[in-house]
Amino acid sequence: MGQNVVLTAKDGFKLDAYRADPVGTPRGAIVVIQEIFGVNHHIKSVTDRYAQLGYVAIAPALFDRVEKGFEAGYAGDDMDKARANAGKGNLDLRLMDTQAAIDSVKSAGKVAVLGFCMGGSIAFLSTTRLSGVACGVGYYGGQIPQFHTEKPKAPIMLHFGEKDQSIPLAEVEKIKAAQVGAPIFIYAGAGHGFHCDERGSFNPEAAQVAACRSQEFLAKHVG
Repeated sequence: MGQNVVLTAKDGFKLDAYRADPVGTPRGAIVVIQEIFGVNHHIKSVTDRYAQLGYVAIAPALFDRVEKGFEAGYAGDDMDKARANAGKGNLDLRLMDTQAAIDSVKSAGKVAVLGFCMGGSIAFLSTTRLSGVACGVGYYGGQIPQFHTEKPKAPIMLHFGEKDQSIPLAEVEKIKAAQVGAPIFIYAGAGHGFHCDERGSFNPEAAQVAACRSQEFLAKHVG
């Protein structure tokens, strides 16, 4: 369904993105932010699904400044390379590249930022630091505890797994205490990456409930 496009960030850097357009008039737009594994098969499939729901959906390649075209699976050497690339990146530049994606689809209407893992943290920070964001949805963003006191300028919904070893429940409680009124959910028995049906940690029940909640949230705040 989708196609590869090129975005230009504020500093002139050109990065790739995967964009999928809906049939008919868009309900708005969704910027889908990757895990540390790049804009891989899973992220493209998520982008396609939101296009099928009526949104212009775009997934910027936020590792292009480190390694152009990086895509990885979820085990072995791929996991090691993904972690290495995540460590080489600059958060401010990734937010700049996210802003480029937001700007590229704003003609479709209101824009949400939705992300997973690394992308979950960026979805949260998009609501506190970027412009043109109608709402954010973040799944198991491991960096959110570092920034949990930042005040969103747009509504934010967050999803966490009860058994996520990289994000202790005490950290999630700190986020909940700082983000009073924000819908923040903890899924019993779910681990990190529970949304991704290509990972061993996939939890179908948690993924389904979180997806329904996210879609209702997006319908309310985007269209």
